[in-house]
Amino acid sequence: MVWFAGASLLAVIALGFTATAIVRRQARGEAIRDAKEITRLAGEGIAEPAVSERLLAGDRAAQASFGRVMRARVLKDPVVRIKLWTLDGRIVYSDERPLVGRRFALEPDVMSAVRRRVVDADVSDLTQPENRYERHFGKLLEVYLPIEGPGGRTLLFEDYVRFGAINASEQRVLSSFAPALGGALLLLWLVQLPLAWSLTQRLRQRQREREALLQRAIDSSSVERRRIAQHLHDGVVQDLAGVSYALAAAGDRLERAGPPGLTGVVRDAAAATRRAVRELRALLIGIYPPSLQRSGLEAAVSDLLAPLSARGIEVEAEIADDLALAPEAEELIFRSAQEALRNVAKHADPSRVTVSVRRSNGSVVLAVSDDGRGFDPGARDGDGPTLGLRLLEDLVEEQQGRLEVHSDAGRGTVVTVELAAR
Repeated sequence: MVWFAGASLLAVIALGFTATAIVRRQARGEAIRDAKEITRLAGEGIAEPAVSERLLAGDRAAQASFGRVMRARVLKDPVVRIKLWTLDGRIVYSDERPLVGRRFALEPDVMSAVRRRVVDADVSDLTQPENRYERHFGKLLEVYLPIEGPGGRTLLFEDYVRFGAINASEQRVLSSFAPALGGALLLLWLVQLPLAWSLTQRLRQRQREREALLQRAIDSSSVERRRIAQHLHDGVVQDLAGVSYALAAAGDRLERAGPPGLTGVVRDAAAATRRAVRELRALLIGIYPPSLQRSGLEAAVSDLLAPLSARGIEVEAEIADDLALAPEAEELIFRSAQEALRNVAKHADPSRVTVSVRRSNGSVVLAVSDDGRGFDPGARDGDGPTLGLRLLEDLVEEQQGRLEVHSDAGRGTVVTVELAAR
């Protein structure tokens, strides 16, 4: 929620800045349009009727008369300068007397506005010679339009507006929009918070439901494994054990009174049945290790090592006393040892096997080592030791653990599993 609230607040702030910039740009455009409209009214409604032939000829009295009209009706703040041009670049009138009668080249954009008969505006270039008397005013907006003089002659009317007036108009428009805009964005942010909280609660509830379903599935799997193990132990294993005893007894009787060749067959059948019983019991330990639940990890690992010891392999188990693992971690350590020892029994042909479980830097570490024939850990064979180890690696990674395999041909194998001690 904190991350969401912070991120959404940043998004709202960014949206506010963007909207403010758009409003500011629109407000400035509107202020410039207003300045153009004022200039158009002043040029066509005031200046154009006051222009005479005498003014164009440079008559001082006509200039004074035109100046009085301009000062009375046009030359008022924010307008700070007025110029009237002929199209050949001569200034017919300006409230700055030294400019009257002088010629300057008209800019291409000015001539374009004249040809199109439109009002145009631009920031005044105060470095130009004709604008040197306006430099002390600071930044100005230069607005110009073509007007019609005596005899249909086209003239250029130009006034200069303080840019501060444009900024002030822009600020007024922005101030009128800012409270509504800020309030709307704040409301948008506040509305999102209860919705996000509700969504978070629903997600948490769904997560709890998924965890409960997963736990029930795990419990059901454990119960089913226990049921299968119990059924095999009480049924098939017991029956086979009985058959092995019966065959052994039959072999003894046949040895005393039976045909000479039949005794060996019956004894071989009894031995094969006993091997099948041992393999089934080892399988039962893999399906549901009762010693892990009843006596702990050390006893369960000893059960795993028992078949190897029965084959004449030297085995050793080193289980730390202070492990105190969570059930799921203990189960994963057992499954890891089981898979590693299964590979040892099937592929390694070792003379010595060691299993150790210890704590190290806040983790629990399982190490299964043997001095067997070894293998290539990078091999992708479908029936060798790597397949089961790859599956085990996926299981360990799901528990945020790490599995490593070090093996060389003829030098044995070390399988290490590291889990966070929880």
